[in-house]
Amino acid sequence: MGEDFLSQEEIDALLGGAVEETEPSEPQAKIRPFNVNSLEKIVRGGIPGLDIIFERWVNEFRDEVRSVIYNVNLVTKNRIYTIRYGDFIRTIPLPAAFNIFTMKPLKGNALLILDARLVFVIISVMFGGPAEPFKVEGREFTRIEKRVIEQIVKIALETLERVWSQIYPVKCEFVRMELNPQLVNIASPSEKVIVVECSMDIDGFEAPFFFTFPQSMLMPLHDILFNETGILEVDPGWKTILLRKILKVIARLWCELDRKTIKVKDILELKPGDVIVLNKPKTDKTVKIYVENAYKFKGKLQPPIKGYHTVRIEERIYPEEV
Repeated sequence: MGEDFLSQEEIDALLGGAVEETEPSEPQAKIRPFNVNSLEKIVRGGIPGLDIIFERWVNEFRDEVRSVIYNVNLVTKNRIYTIRYGDFIRTIPLPAAFNIFTMKPLKGNALLILDARLVFVIISVMFGGPAEPFKVEGREFTRIEKRVIEQIVKIALETLERVWSQIYPVKCEFVRMELNPQLVNIASPSEKVIVVECSMDIDGFEAPFFFTFPQSMLMPLHDILFNETGILEVDPGWKTILLRKILKVIARLWCELDRKTIKVKDILELKPGDVIVLNKPKTDKTVKIYVENAYKFKGKLQPPIKGYHTVRIEERIYPEEV
């Protein structure tokens, strides 16, 4: 009968007295440093002047690029936004053609990025193939494909220069093409860039391409790009008044017969009656004509008229020739 009783250990097990209750340990919180600089508002739009420029550009570029790729149906500007350069460059699928160009006199470099799918479809239709996407991962551009890319970039920059010069004169120059984004350092990873996202439709296949400008590059044009009315219209009355005032400005016009370098000690020894011998021979009648301190014209000495020395203007000098 004693076998019917439970042992003390069994009773404790049933009542839970012998079981040590352990509180579940709280998971250890992982502490990570918080970078306040990572909180950055991404501004989309808000650049009306730039928006108008690229609205005009897509129309001109579409007409120009059709002379090379007649299958192009549409070129559109999708959106303009501001983002950190490091965040943007990571979103570009590889391979891609990173084309670096300048816009003088603006400082710095800008980018025209062509998606690889767009490049391969262009090559396909140019040689009579279909406008269909295909696998591009792990493939580099051939020499022929690079030539086609450079031709498209040339057309894009020529039209961009023409459209941009309507509000501010710039000279767009192609620098080089890179395939590795690590070699494209137009800005630091934390610097803001302005991205103009466009797309091209070729026989129903649409692929994106991007213009990327460092924000610091466009800061000198801040008042123009952020002012829509400044691009849309120019006050004709203000233009007339400004031209009238410019025409009334008095400028100093003078000629340079010759230029000679003399030491300071020799200048201090000069006395009335001393003769300074010029390097120009008597038969050479050409002179330089300056407006203020700018070399503007080539001239030629003429015989005196009524006791006054005269110079005839022969040729105009442009700034790039100086």
